[in-house]
Amino acid sequence: MKPLLQSDAFVRVAAPVAVGIVLFTLWEASFRLASVPVYLFPKPSDIFISLVQHGPSLLRALLVTLRVTLQAFIAATVLGTLIAFMFVQSRAIEVSLFPYAVLLQVTPVVAIAPLIIILVKNTQLSLTICATLVALFPIISNTTLGLRSVDPGLANYFRMNRASRLKTLIKLRIPGALPYFFGGLRISSGLALIGAVVAEFVAGTGGRSSGLAYEILDAGFTLDIPRMFAALFLITLTGVVLFSVMAALSRFALSNWHESEIRAET
Repeated sequence: MKPLLQSDAFVRVAAPVAVGIVLFTLWEASFRLASVPVYLFPKPSDIFISLVQHGPSLLRALLVTLRVTLQAFIAATVLGTLIAFMFVQSRAIEVSLFPYAVLLQVTPVVAIAPLIIILVKNTQLSLTICATLVALFPIISNTTLGLRSVDPGLANYFRMNRASRLKTLIKLRIPGALPYFFGGLRISSGLALIGAVVAEFVAGTGGRSSGLAYEILDAGFTLDIPRMFAALFLITLTGVVLFSVMAALSRFALSNWHESEIRAET
């Protein structure tokens, strides 16, 4: 058994925390020495004070943004996986439809979000659709690549045994595609959050149903820069948590059999 200080889990957590503490300390000390005005760029202590003062409203906005993010992420995962399964069954379908998936990826959500918000009367649903479109492509591309990246020898073995397409998909292609799929999940979770925030910026909705993007806009209008940075900090923290959850899920699913996780642990 490895000592605690040499364990991978301890290093993964302790190293980023130590670097973060050093950076925040330098930020705080240098800004105090330079007497940088808070309305230009706040110190970490100013941001923390704003987090405490505006905690209820920021937490409520975080829950709204997180709900849109999770709904979009789940929708992108389900749709992307189904589309990838369809692509792998027919090259003709993939060649015909994959360019449209690429088109969705390269089209800025800022350009199409106003149209979606106008066409879909329900604000939460329109925000979810916008975020889903942003998060969809990594699931499609990664899962399709994984389903096609099978060992030729194993594929020939399944053909020799006259395995059906469904059995080949379940027994061969899906297990081989899992590392690619989880890689897509890690990317898509962050993109869902970005899509939700950008859509909220475009929608500009206020009231109790407003998310963190509206908090940033409102703080900018009132020149409450510490509150703006507090909302940005919550968005960043949410993205890190989502990525960490997806990485932990990948390790849990692959650690007992796939070489990528087995090598990482040894």
